[in-house]
Amino acid sequence: MVMRIVPKQYSPTEEIRPDQHHPTIMPTLTAATLTPFTQSLFEAAGVPTADAAIVARSLVDANLCGHDSHGVMRAPQYVDSLRSGSSKAGVPLTVVQETPAVVVADANWGLGQVQVYRLLEKLLPKANTLGIAAGTLRKSGHTGRLGEYAEFVAKENMALFASVNSHGSGRRVAPPGGKEGRLSTNPICMSAPTSGAPVVIDFGTSAAAEGKIRSQFQKKQPTPDGWLIDSNGQPTNDPGALYTEPRGSILPFGGTQAYKGFGLSLLLDLFCGGLSGGACSNPAFPLAGQGNAAVFVLFNPALFGGVEHFLKESDGLTAYVRTCPTVPGATITLPGDPERLAKQKRLVEGIPIPDGTWELIVKAATDLKVPLPV
Repeated sequence: MVMRIVPKQYSPTEEIRPDQHHPTIMPTLTAATLTPFTQSLFEAAGVPTADAAIVARSLVDANLCGHDSHGVMRAPQYVDSLRSGSSKAGVPLTVVQETPAVVVADANWGLGQVQVYRLLEKLLPKANTLGIAAGTLRKSGHTGRLGEYAEFVAKENMALFASVNSHGSGRRVAPPGGKEGRLSTNPICMSAPTSGAPVVIDFGTSAAAEGKIRSQFQKKQPTPDGWLIDSNGQPTNDPGALYTEPRGSILPFGGTQAYKGFGLSLLLDLFCGGLSGGACSNPAFPLAGQGNAAVFVLFNPALFGGVEHFLKESDGLTAYVRTCPTVPGATITLPGDPERLAKQKRLVEGIPIPDGTWELIVKAATDLKVPLPV
Protein backbone atom coordinates (compact mmCIF):
# COMPACT_ATOMS: atom_id res chain seq x y z
CA MET A 1 0.00 0.00 0.00
CA VAL A 2 1.30 3.47 -0.90
CA MET A 3 0.81 6.12 1.76
CA ARG A 4 -0.73 9.19 0.02
CA ILE A 5 -0.92 11.90 2.64
CA VAL A 6 -1.01 15.65 2.26
CA PRO A 7 0.57 16.82 5.52
CA LYS A 8 -0.22 19.94 7.44
CA GLN A 9 2.65 22.38 7.23
CA TYR A 10 4.75 21.91 10.34
CA SER A 11 8.45 22.48 10.66
CA PRO A 12 10.28 19.16 11.20
CA THR A 13 10.62 19.80 14.93
CA GLU A 14 7.45 21.81 15.57
CA GLU A 15 5.72 20.79 18.76
CA ILE A 16 2.12 19.72 18.27
CA ARG A 17 -0.32 20.39 21.08
CA PRO A 18 -2.02 17.22 22.32
CA ASP A 19 -5.41 18.89 22.01
CA GLN A 20 -5.00 19.80 18.34
CA HIS A 21 -7.08 17.65 16.00
CA HIS A 22 -5.34 15.67 13.30
CA PRO A 23 -6.66 12.82 11.17
CA THR A 24 -5.66 9.31 12.17
CA ILE A 25 -2.93 8.32 9.72
CA MET A 26 -0.76 6.15 11.93
CA PRO A 27 1.08 3.60 9.78
CA THR A 28 2.74 0.44 10.98
CA LEU A 29 5.94 -0.25 9.06
CA THR A 30 8.38 -3.12 9.10
CA ALA A 31 11.99 -2.47 10.03
CA ALA A 32 12.94 -3.63 6.53
CA THR A 33 10.82 -0.80 5.08
CA LEU A 34 11.48 1.88 7.67
CA THR A 35 15.28 1.56 7.71
CA PRO A 36 16.03 2.34 4.04
CA PHE A 37 13.37 5.07 4.05
CA THR A 38 15.01 6.73 7.07
CA GLN A 39 18.42 6.33 5.47
CA SER A 40 17.14 8.04 2.34
CA LEU A 41 16.02 11.05 4.41
CA PHE A 42 19.54 11.52 5.73
CA GLU A 43 21.13 10.97 2.33
CA ALA A 44 18.82 13.62 0.87
CA ALA A 45 19.97 15.96 3.66
CA GLY A 46 23.58 15.50 2.56
CA VAL A 47 24.75 12.68 4.84
CA PRO A 48 27.24 10.21 3.29
CA THR A 49 25.65 6.85 2.57
CA ALA A 50 27.66 4.86 5.13
CA ASP A 51 26.91 7.39 7.88
CA ALA A 52 23.23 7.60 6.92
CA ALA A 53 23.00 3.81 7.20
CA ILE A 54 24.47 3.84 10.72
CA VAL A 55 22.04 6.48 11.96
CA ALA A 56 18.99 4.96 10.28
CA ARG A 57 19.79 1.51 11.66
CA SER A 58 20.27 3.01 15.14
CA LEU A 59 16.95 4.86 15.14
CA VAL A 60 14.94 1.93 13.82
CA ASP A 61 16.62 -0.42 16.29
CA ALA A 62 15.51 1.90 19.11
CA ASN A 63 11.93 1.58 17.81
CA LEU A 64 12.28 -2.18 17.63
CA CYS A 65 13.45 -2.22 21.25
CA GLY A 66 10.37 -0.25 22.30
CA HIS A 67 12.23 3.04 22.84
CA ASP A 68 10.24 5.19 20.45
CA SER A 69 11.63 8.25 22.21
CA HIS A 70 14.99 7.50 20.56
CA GLY A 71 13.59 6.10 17.32
CA VAL A 72 12.55 7.60 14.00
CA MET A 73 10.73 10.41 15.77
CA ARG A 74 14.24 11.87 15.94
CA ALA A 75 14.76 11.79 12.17
CA PRO A 76 12.99 15.13 11.45
CA GLN A 77 14.92 16.67 14.36
CA TYR A 78 18.24 15.45 12.92
CA VAL A 79 17.31 16.59 9.41
CA ASP A 80 16.32 20.00 10.70
CA SER A 81 19.63 20.39 12.55
CA LEU A 82 21.56 19.33 9.43
CA ARG A 83 19.70 21.79 7.23
CA SER A 84 20.18 24.62 9.73
CA GLY A 85 23.89 23.84 10.07
CA SER A 86 23.76 23.14 13.80
CA SER A 87 24.73 19.54 13.01
CA LYS A 88 27.31 18.59 10.39
CA ALA A 89 27.35 15.77 7.85
CA GLY A 90 30.53 13.95 6.91
CA VAL A 91 32.79 15.55 9.53
CA PRO A 92 35.69 13.62 11.13
CA LEU A 93 36.18 12.63 14.74
CA THR A 94 39.09 14.76 15.97
CA VAL A 95 41.29 13.25 18.67
CA VAL A 96 42.22 16.09 21.01
CA GLN A 97 44.29 14.06 23.45
CA GLU A 98 45.24 10.40 23.67
CA THR A 99 47.08 8.15 26.10
CA PRO A 100 47.36 4.35 26.17
CA ALA A 101 44.06 4.24 28.09
CA VAL A 102 42.27 7.50 27.23
CA VAL A 103 40.81 9.18 24.13
CA VAL A 104 39.47 12.73 24.35
CA ALA A 105 37.64 13.53 21.12
CA ASP A 106 35.82 16.40 19.47
CA ALA A 107 32.89 15.22 17.35
CA ASN A 108 32.70 18.54 15.45
CA TRP A 109 28.90 18.48 15.83
CA GLY A 110 28.77 15.37 13.66
CA LEU A 111 25.95 12.84 13.89
CA GLY A 112 26.21 11.25 17.31
CA GLN A 113 25.79 7.60 16.41
CA VAL A 114 28.53 7.84 13.79
CA GLN A 115 30.96 9.54 16.15
CA VAL A 116 30.27 7.21 19.10
CA TYR A 117 31.10 4.15 17.00
CA ARG A 118 34.31 5.84 15.86
CA LEU A 119 35.21 6.46 19.49
CA LEU A 120 34.44 2.86 20.47
CA GLU A 121 36.63 1.60 17.63
CA LYS A 122 39.50 3.46 19.27
CA LEU A 123 38.66 2.29 22.79
CA LEU A 124 38.18 -1.44 22.17
CA PRO A 125 41.84 -2.21 21.34
CA LYS A 126 42.97 -0.14 24.34
CA ALA A 127 40.68 -2.11 26.64
CA ASN A 128 41.91 -5.35 25.11
CA THR A 129 45.49 -4.35 25.92
CA LEU A 130 45.11 -2.59 29.26
CA GLY A 131 41.88 -3.97 30.69
CA ILE A 132 40.22 -0.56 30.84
CA ALA A 133 39.79 2.34 28.45
CA ALA A 134 37.94 5.63 28.80
CA GLY A 135 36.84 8.04 26.11
CA THR A 136 34.95 11.30 25.93
CA LEU A 137 33.12 13.23 23.25
CA ARG A 138 32.36 16.90 23.10
CA LYS A 139 30.32 18.72 20.47
CA SER A 140 28.53 15.53 19.48
CA GLY A 141 25.15 15.32 17.87
CA HIS A 142 22.46 13.39 19.72
CA THR A 143 24.02 10.00 20.48
CA GLY A 144 20.78 8.02 20.48
CA ARG A 145 20.06 5.04 22.72
CA LEU A 146 23.09 4.29 24.92
CA GLY A 147 21.99 0.69 25.40
CA GLU A 148 22.83 0.08 21.74
CA TYR A 149 26.52 0.64 22.48
CA ALA A 150 26.37 -1.56 25.56
CA GLU A 151 24.99 -4.39 23.41
CA PHE A 152 27.73 -3.74 20.85
CA VAL A 153 30.67 -4.02 23.27
CA ALA A 154 29.05 -6.99 25.06
CA LYS A 155 29.72 -8.99 21.89
CA GLU A 156 33.41 -8.54 22.76
CA ASN A 157 32.75 -9.62 26.39
CA MET A 158 33.27 -6.04 27.55
CA ALA A 159 31.44 -4.30 30.39
CA LEU A 160 30.49 -0.66 29.94
CA PHE A 161 29.74 2.53 31.81
CA ALA A 162 28.40 5.41 29.72
CA SER A 163 26.61 8.70 30.20
CA VAL A 164 25.79 11.84 28.26
CA ASN A 165 24.59 15.31 29.14
CA SER A 166 23.06 17.88 26.80
CA HIS A 167 26.23 19.95 26.37
CA GLY A 168 24.93 22.82 28.46
CA SER A 169 21.41 22.78 27.02
CA GLY A 170 18.26 20.74 27.60
CA ARG A 171 17.81 22.07 31.12
CA ARG A 172 14.36 20.55 31.65
CA VAL A 173 14.81 18.80 35.02
CA ALA A 174 14.14 20.75 38.20
CA PRO A 175 15.99 19.95 41.46
CA PRO A 176 13.80 18.70 44.31
CA GLY A 177 11.73 21.63 45.54
CA GLY A 178 12.55 23.73 42.48
CA LYS A 179 10.13 24.85 39.78
CA GLU A 180 12.50 25.58 36.92
CA GLY A 181 14.78 23.22 35.00
CA ARG A 182 18.47 23.27 35.89
CA LEU A 183 19.77 19.91 34.58
CA SER A 184 19.21 17.79 31.50
CA THR A 185 17.90 14.24 31.75
CA ASN A 186 21.48 12.87 31.90
CA PRO A 187 21.04 9.14 31.27
CA ILE A 188 23.27 6.45 32.75
CA CYS A 189 24.05 3.18 31.00
CA MET A 190 25.86 0.19 32.51
CA SER A 191 26.15 -3.30 31.12
CA ALA A 192 27.70 -6.67 31.89
CA PRO A 193 28.13 -9.59 29.49
CA THR A 194 26.80 -13.05 30.21
CA SER A 195 27.22 -16.20 28.15
CA GLY A 196 23.84 -15.27 26.63
CA ALA A 197 22.26 -11.84 26.40
CA PRO A 198 23.95 -9.02 28.33
CA VAL A 199 22.44 -7.28 31.34
CA VAL A 200 21.93 -3.65 30.33
CA ILE A 201 20.55 -0.70 32.27
CA ASP A 202 19.93 2.48 30.32
CA PHE A 203 17.73 5.12 31.87
CA GLY A 204 17.52 8.83 32.39
CA THR A 205 18.09 10.24 35.84
CA SER A 206 14.79 12.10 35.40
CA ALA A 207 11.42 10.51 36.04
CA ALA A 208 11.16 10.09 32.24
CA ALA A 209 13.35 10.84 29.25
CA GLU A 210 12.44 14.05 27.46
CA GLY A 211 11.91 11.97 24.33
CA LYS A 212 9.24 9.90 26.11
CA ILE A 213 7.40 13.09 27.02
CA ARG A 214 7.78 14.35 23.44
CA SER A 215 6.40 11.00 22.28
CA GLN A 216 3.31 11.47 24.49
CA PHE A 217 3.05 15.02 23.17
CA GLN A 218 3.08 13.81 19.57
CA LYS A 219 0.62 11.03 20.36
CA LYS A 220 -1.59 13.64 22.07
CA GLN A 221 -1.74 11.57 25.24
CA PRO A 222 -1.24 12.61 28.90
CA THR A 223 1.88 11.69 30.82
CA PRO A 224 1.72 9.43 33.90
CA ASP A 225 1.63 10.85 37.40
CA GLY A 226 5.01 11.85 38.80
CA TRP A 227 6.70 12.85 35.54
CA LEU A 228 6.03 16.59 35.27
CA ILE A 229 5.39 19.78 37.17
CA ASP A 230 3.99 22.96 35.68
CA SER A 231 5.63 26.39 35.84
CA ASN A 232 4.28 26.86 39.36
CA GLY A 233 5.85 23.62 40.57
CA GLN A 234 2.52 21.78 40.71
CA PRO A 235 2.03 18.23 39.37
CA THR A 236 0.64 18.01 35.84
CA ASN A 237 -0.15 15.30 33.30
CA ASP A 238 -0.03 17.64 30.30
CA PRO A 239 3.11 16.97 28.21
CA GLY A 240 2.53 20.36 26.58
CA ALA A 241 3.61 21.98 29.85
CA LEU A 242 7.20 21.16 28.90
CA TYR A 243 7.02 22.88 25.50
CA THR A 244 4.85 25.97 25.97
CA GLU A 245 5.50 29.16 27.91
CA PRO A 246 5.65 29.45 30.84
CA ARG A 247 7.39 26.08 30.78
CA GLY A 248 7.12 23.35 33.33
CA SER A 249 9.84 20.85 34.22
CA ILE A 250 10.54 17.15 34.49
CA LEU A 251 11.06 15.70 37.96
CA PRO A 252 14.16 13.69 38.93
CA PHE A 253 13.53 9.98 39.37
CA GLY A 254 12.98 8.66 42.87
CA GLY A 255 9.51 9.92 43.75
CA THR A 256 9.58 10.91 47.42
CA GLN A 257 13.35 10.26 47.32
CA ALA A 258 13.99 12.35 44.21
CA TYR A 259 17.23 13.59 45.73
CA LYS A 260 18.72 10.26 44.58
CA GLY A 261 17.96 10.87 40.91
CA PHE A 262 18.95 14.51 41.27
CA GLY A 263 22.28 13.70 42.91
CA LEU A 264 23.15 11.11 40.29
CA SER A 265 22.17 13.51 37.51
CA LEU A 266 24.32 16.28 38.97
CA LEU A 267 27.42 14.09 39.12
CA LEU A 268 26.87 12.69 35.63
CA ASP A 269 26.50 16.23 34.26
CA LEU A 270 29.80 17.15 35.91
CA PHE A 271 31.54 14.04 34.56
CA CYS A 272 30.30 14.52 31.00
CA GLY A 273 30.94 18.23 30.76
CA GLY A 274 34.06 18.37 32.90
CA LEU A 275 35.95 15.37 31.55
CA SER A 276 35.11 15.93 27.88
CA GLY A 277 36.13 19.57 27.70
CA GLY A 278 32.53 20.30 26.74
CA ALA A 279 29.90 21.99 28.89
CA CYS A 280 27.74 21.26 31.89
CA SER A 281 24.18 22.63 32.16
CA ASN A 282 24.53 26.35 31.73
CA PRO A 283 22.08 29.22 31.13
CA ALA A 284 24.43 30.58 28.46
CA PHE A 285 23.25 27.79 26.14
CA PRO A 286 19.84 27.64 24.42
CA LEU A 287 17.27 25.38 26.03
CA ALA A 288 16.55 23.34 22.92
CA GLY A 289 20.10 22.07 22.69
CA GLN A 290 22.24 20.73 19.90
CA GLY A 291 23.76 17.49 21.09
CA ASN A 292 25.72 15.75 23.80
CA ALA A 293 28.93 15.61 25.76
CA ALA A 294 29.67 12.00 26.63
CA VAL A 295 31.79 9.62 28.70
CA PHE A 296 32.37 5.95 27.82
CA VAL A 297 34.41 3.54 29.95
CA LEU A 298 35.09 -0.03 28.83
CA PHE A 299 36.15 -2.83 31.19
CA ASN A 300 37.77 -6.00 29.85
CA PRO A 301 37.12 -8.86 32.32
CA ALA A 302 39.96 -10.84 30.76
CA LEU A 303 42.47 -8.58 32.52
CA PHE A 304 40.59 -8.49 35.83
CA GLY A 305 39.22 -11.74 37.24
CA GLY A 306 39.16 -13.42 33.84
CA VAL A 307 36.40 -13.80 31.27
CA GLU A 308 35.54 -17.34 32.35
CA HIS A 309 35.11 -16.26 35.95
CA PHE A 310 33.09 -13.17 34.99
CA LEU A 311 30.68 -15.16 32.82
CA LYS A 312 30.32 -17.86 35.47
CA GLU A 313 29.38 -15.24 38.05
CA SER A 314 27.10 -13.25 35.72
CA ASP A 315 25.34 -16.41 34.55
CA GLY A 316 24.98 -17.62 38.12
CA LEU A 317 23.61 -14.37 39.50
CA THR A 318 21.14 -13.77 36.69
CA ALA A 319 19.86 -17.35 36.95
CA TYR A 320 19.56 -17.01 40.73
CA VAL A 321 17.58 -13.76 40.41
CA ARG A 322 15.29 -15.22 37.76
CA THR A 323 14.36 -18.12 40.08
CA CYS A 324 13.23 -15.79 42.86
CA PRO A 325 9.78 -16.77 44.20
CA THR A 326 7.15 -14.30 43.02
CA VAL A 327 3.84 -12.95 44.20
CA PRO A 328 0.83 -14.15 42.18
CA GLY A 329 0.87 -12.87 38.60
CA ALA A 330 4.38 -11.42 38.76
CA THR A 331 7.33 -12.26 36.51
CA ILE A 332 10.99 -11.55 37.21
CA THR A 333 12.39 -9.27 34.52
CA LEU A 334 16.08 -8.38 34.24
CA PRO A 335 17.46 -5.22 32.62
CA GLY A 336 17.56 -5.76 28.88
CA ASP A 337 14.64 -8.22 28.84
CA PRO A 338 11.96 -5.66 27.86
CA GLU A 339 14.00 -4.49 24.88
CA ARG A 340 14.57 -8.04 23.63
CA LEU A 341 10.89 -8.95 24.03
CA ALA A 342 9.80 -5.76 22.27
CA LYS A 343 12.19 -6.48 19.39
CA GLN A 344 10.86 -10.01 18.96
CA LYS A 345 7.31 -8.67 18.79
CA ARG A 346 7.97 -5.70 16.51
CA LEU A 347 10.08 -7.69 14.08
CA VAL A 348 6.91 -9.71 13.47
CA GLU A 349 4.16 -7.12 13.90
CA GLY A 350 5.95 -4.00 12.65
CA ILE A 351 6.69 -0.61 14.19
CA PRO A 352 3.70 1.69 14.81
CA ILE A 353 4.38 5.36 14.11
CA PRO A 354 2.14 7.80 16.06
CA ASP A 355 0.13 10.35 14.11
CA GLY A 356 2.08 13.41 15.24
CA THR A 357 5.41 11.74 14.57
CA TRP A 358 4.31 10.56 11.14
CA GLU A 359 3.15 14.06 10.17
CA LEU A 360 6.60 15.45 10.96
CA ILE A 361 8.31 12.62 9.06
CA VAL A 362 6.03 13.18 6.04
CA LYS A 363 6.80 16.90 6.16
CA ALA A 364 10.55 16.21 6.20
CA ALA A 365 10.24 13.70 3.35
CA THR A 366 8.15 16.13 1.30
CA ASP A 367 10.68 18.93 1.80
CA LEU A 368 13.53 16.63 0.81
CA LYS A 369 11.58 15.08 -2.11
CA VAL A 370 11.98 11.59 -0.66
CA PRO A 371 9.21 9.13 -1.65
CA LEU A 372 7.16 7.79 1.21
CA PRO A 373 7.51 4.08 1.95
CA VAL A 374 5.42 1.56 0.07
